[in-house]
Amino acid sequence: MRGPAENAELALLLEVAGTPKPGNVDRERDFPGLRFEHFLAGAVGARTGLRAAAEGAPVGESFERAVAGMAEQSGGNTQFGALLLLVPLVAAAGQGRLSPDRAAAVAEGTTIADATGFYRAFDHVDVFVSDPPADMADLDVRRGSGAIPALEERGLTLYDVMERSAPGDGDGAEWVSGFPQSFETGRRIADDDGPVPDRAARAFLALLAEEPDTLVVKQHGRDVAADVADRASELLDADRDTDGTDGTGTGWDRTAVSAFGDDLVARGVNPGTTADVVAAGLFVALERHGVVV
Repeated sequence: MRGPAENAELALLLEVAGTPKPGNVDRERDFPGLRFEHFLAGAVGARTGLRAAAEGAPVGESFERAVAGMAEQSGGNTQFGALLLLVPLVAAAGQGRLSPDRAAAVAEGTTIADATGFYRAFDHVDVFVSDPPADMADLDVRRGSGAIPALEERGLTLYDVMERSAPGDGDGAEWVSGFPQSFETGRRIADDDGPVPDRAARAFLALLAEEPDTLVVKQHGRDVAADVADRASELLDADRDTDGTDGTGTGWDRTAVSAFGDDLVARGVNPGTTADVVAAGLFVALERHGVVV
């Protein structure tokens, strides 16, 4: 029987197997230097850290171990953001039945030591982040462990760090609001039918339509992110026109969604935060709703 760590690893594998997933690597699309196989290896490599979280190890330590294992492949950063969401969810599931309240308690209960583990994780892999505000330059996560003295001097927990990043970062916003999109995406995947990777791809498009992806905002600006969300919404509306469903039915136009993906890739637009939430949602679907693969 799979436990929380195994379900989290499976969630990472199912997330990258979903296709078409516009602007992201999936089982039918590779990027130069970043391929489907790298994501498979990253998911397997993260297993040790995920198991540590399930067994009650500190969140920051578990996250660093998961990222270090993920990074043991030649593609670079594959699932940093997804692991940032998964580790507290796995820790919560390790304490009992996964719930929003339990996940929120795990996040709120993090310590300064957890924050230092989060910063050390940046030593293992390059992660795209925006420049911090001037008054937080000493806390720039790109400094990795070099920023830990400033972090400790300020006495910031990992929850505090996420709270400061939340206004412009979707993963941080999940952390400080009880993981609402993760749990809603899990419900959406559980309520859908068909192969689970297909459900994940449909959930990805629905999430992309609901609000601008924060990674796209950081890399390309709000106008581009809003345009991507509008286009995803149009594709969902076309589905409704086709079969009268809510955008997740048999009328889902794979060809049109794939063409949308081609356009995003050609423009270098990668909705990575949406993929993070889908991975977390898949874990919720497996762990909380008992979705069977």
